[in-house]
Amino acid sequence: MVYKGTKKLETNRLILRKFKIEDANCMYNNWASNPNVSKYVTWEPHKDVSETKALLEEWIKKYNDIDTYKWVAEIKDTKEIIGSIDVVSKKFLKFGACEIGYCYGEKYWNKGYATECLIAVMKYLFDECDAYVINAKHLSENPASGKVMQKCGMKYEGTLRARYVDSDGVRNDLLSYSITKDEYEKIKEMNA
Repeated sequence: MVYKGTKKLETNRLILRKFKIEDANCMYNNWASNPNVSKYVTWEPHKDVSETKALLEEWIKKYNDIDTYKWVAEIKDTKEIIGSIDVVSKKFLKFGACEIGYCYGEKYWNKGYATECLIAVMKYLFDECDAYVINAKHLSENPASGKVMQKCGMKYEGTLRARYVDSDGVRNDLLSYSITKDEYEKIKEMNA
């Protein structure tokens, strides 16, 4: 893996860029405070915008580390930020293994934004950072996230049974998907 950090990426409709502290209000309003969003991730809804600002301050400091890959997704036309995508674990980066996590505001679901972002991040990690395998996981109660992974060429690996406990104490399975660099290259060839 070649560490290049968070580089600005562009898709047809979106810009993926580093977070700025000025993003706090929009992040809070668009997804961080929404319980319908947070029920699918590992954090609780933010109680107020100061919580979002504190988190962004931490994230922004981490951009100094070349092995930090964390983007905010911004709609080109409106400049509105709609969610985030990042490498959520650095544990196996040295082996070229990247685990991706993403989260988007509820009003942006089912519009193809998550797929667009994941494809752009995969392209960057495989083509420029020489990643070997990219994986992602989703809660069994969020099959839409699994569909995003499948659309991006990821294959189902298995189910981690009862690995996640939500704020109500309910256990949930995690479904794991991945794609290797060889599989990614074959998809690129077919689409060329």
